[in-house]
Order: sequence, then structure tokens, then C-alpha cells
Amino acid sequence: MSAADEVLDVVDRKDRVTGRAPRGEVYAAGLIHRCVFVLATDGQGRIFTHRRTDSKLVFPSYYDMFVGGVVGAGESYAAAALREAGEELGVAGLEQPEPLFKFLYEGPGGAWWSYVHEVRCELPVRPQASEVAWHAWLPAQEVARRVADGSWPWVPDGLEAYRRLLEFRSGSR
Repeated sequence: MSAADEVLDVVDRKDRVTGRAPRGEVYAAGLIHRCVFVLATDGQGRIFTHRRTDSKLVFPSYYDMFVGGVVGAGESYAAAALREAGEELGVAGLEQPEPLFKFLYEGPGGAWWSYVHEVRCELPVRPQASEVAWHAWLPAQEVARRVADGSWPWVPDGLEAYRRLLEFRSGSR
């Protein structure tokens, strides 16, 4: 089964399930669905940062400071966060990511409910080759610098989640 054939829950603006459809159809029609974002940090507090492969359906070859992806039909946000983080980092035995906040992303690529989580990963990572073209553990200051200077193309939804995470942590939400 290709990624485009994966079945997703279609939801409304209040995150209530209204139906199901294959991912390719959801993207093509601009239907609202669910995604998870997991900020993975190592024992030194560095952020797992990566460049997406050029074969991704959405935002190919862009950089991201989150791992994550779509929530499958009938799957909980928590289960998707653990599954996606484990898959993209290439680890088994990861702790359950901590849920932080949820928001409706509306921007380039479409609209989806986005649940931001974080997890500490001190396991050796073997990122999923079909998802991750390059990766590094970067200090938070380096990520912030790269975001501010615009030297890397960041995925728009991840950039929005990052900005909201900074607001969340500063207590201004």
C-alpha cells in the first residue's frame, strides 16, 4: 500500500470525525484531517532536525524540527505520536511522547488538526530512509538561528507548530 492509499479520518473544524478517505484523496480535496508533531530532544537538549526526502507527498526536501505525520483512521493522537516518532527516528522502546497542545493548522498544503508532543530520545537513531534524507541533533539556539535567518526552507506546518511551541513555553498562550 502506498502512502496515498492510507485511510485517514476526515474531521471538521472542531476536530470531530465526519468520514474517512484515502490520504491522496484527502490531500487532493483539501479535507481537514489529523497530524501529530513530536519534538525529539536528546540527553543534551539538542533537537532532532531533518530534511525530508524528495519523495514526500507534502513539502518534499524541506527541513523540519519535528518528527510526526498523519493520524490513521481510528488511531488516537497519542498512539500516532509514538508510532510516528519511533518510525521516523528508527527506534524501538521510545517513551510515550508528552502531549502539549493542539491547534488547527491552515496554510500552505491545506488544513489539519495538529497535536504537538515532545519526547526525550537517548537511543541511537536510525532515521527512516523513506522519510529522512539528512538529520542532525542541533542545539535549540542553532534551530532558532536557522528559522530566523531563513537559510533553510522549513515545512510551513512545522514552522507554525514551532512558533506556537515557543509561545506555549513562554506562557503567552
